[in-house]
Amino acid sequence: MASSSETGGGRAPRAPRPLVLQAVRLVSYVAYLGSAILIINFTQLLGVPVWAVSRDGYHAYVDYTKQSFGLLVTTMTQWWSPTPVHVVGDSSVRGLITRTEDGRLETHFGERVVLIANHQIYTDWLYLWWTAYTNRMHGALYIVLKESLRHVPFVGWGMQAYRFIFLSRRWEQDESRLRSALAAIDAEPEWPAWLLVFPEGTNFTQNGVDKSTKYAERAGIVDAPRHMLLPRARGLYTMLRGLRASVPYVYDCTMAYEGVPEGGFGQDYFTLPSIYFQGRPPKSVHMHWRRFAVADIPLDDEAAFDKWLRERWLEKDALLTAYYANGHFDGDVQVDTEVRLRRPAEIVQVYAVALVFAMCVNLACKAWKIMS
Repeated sequence: MASSSETGGGRAPRAPRPLVLQAVRLVSYVAYLGSAILIINFTQLLGVPVWAVSRDGYHAYVDYTKQSFGLLVTTMTQWWSPTPVHVVGDSSVRGLITRTEDGRLETHFGERVVLIANHQIYTDWLYLWWTAYTNRMHGALYIVLKESLRHVPFVGWGMQAYRFIFLSRRWEQDESRLRSALAAIDAEPEWPAWLLVFPEGTNFTQNGVDKSTKYAERAGIVDAPRHMLLPRARGLYTMLRGLRASVPYVYDCTMAYEGVPEGGFGQDYFTLPSIYFQGRPPKSVHMHWRRFAVADIPLDDEAAFDKWLRERWLEKDALLTAYYANGHFDGDVQVDTEVRLRRPAEIVQVYAVALVFAMCVNLACKAWKIMS
């Protein structure tokens, strides 16, 4: 692993690319992303009739389109934001994180897991979806999101089809919605399911810190993390209680980005425009993984679970303190890699159904002309 002088968390981010190059990147990125999202939405619409024939068939079809979006986010990161990724794990994930001969990351976390992570910047979920891809579970991901994203044109509609879980941050509204979503997932134990939740509820910002501090004062919490917000336990507690019969492990990821100094906020250094349009991605992304057996987590008492979760967050905070001091995470497992597809041809999957449909329509039109 590189020394702190080489990859220290405080090193300045890259300078922006020339404006002309930024414009080229912007146009190409928007054209690719926009067309691919429209194609995926169209593919989802084509599959609606499958629901009337077979619920399982429709589920498999939706998961196929979800795979397509996982391939999309992996490709757009590989092409427009190539970034080294340093993946580290403790002894609990030994043998579950490996590196292929050609340098790719492979994870072996299983088919039904809950993922939790600290929320540094808006792109955290992209790297976590890529992690699901390395386990061939990119079609099984369910993300817990804020309610407002449900209404984003095209993207929000697609996420609703994926059965993502949208929460308003008002428990009196969210509880029944969350329980209903979990019951649907728990009722299908034969289907893979990776549930991703950020227990902090939002990314790490000054406004979030102020709110987290006030919450800690009201709750009488003395020990609070310095590099993250306090986690909110209720949603995750409900999730694990609802799924403990079918989900054996919780996987915890601590995220860090080179170029964000200690005490800084990631969104002040890396935004979607800076990463994809200006050509200024993080110099490297750091992920520290560990695993907890659901059977060992206190799920019969919410107060005990809240204490357990805060203790885990303090451990994550200590990991980040060491990261800022050394420029990297330490662990029993280490893989240095980058975000990329197994094979470039995989991206064809995004367009496959639409292309087949177009071909069928073309053949039908030609046949009609011949017959008439």
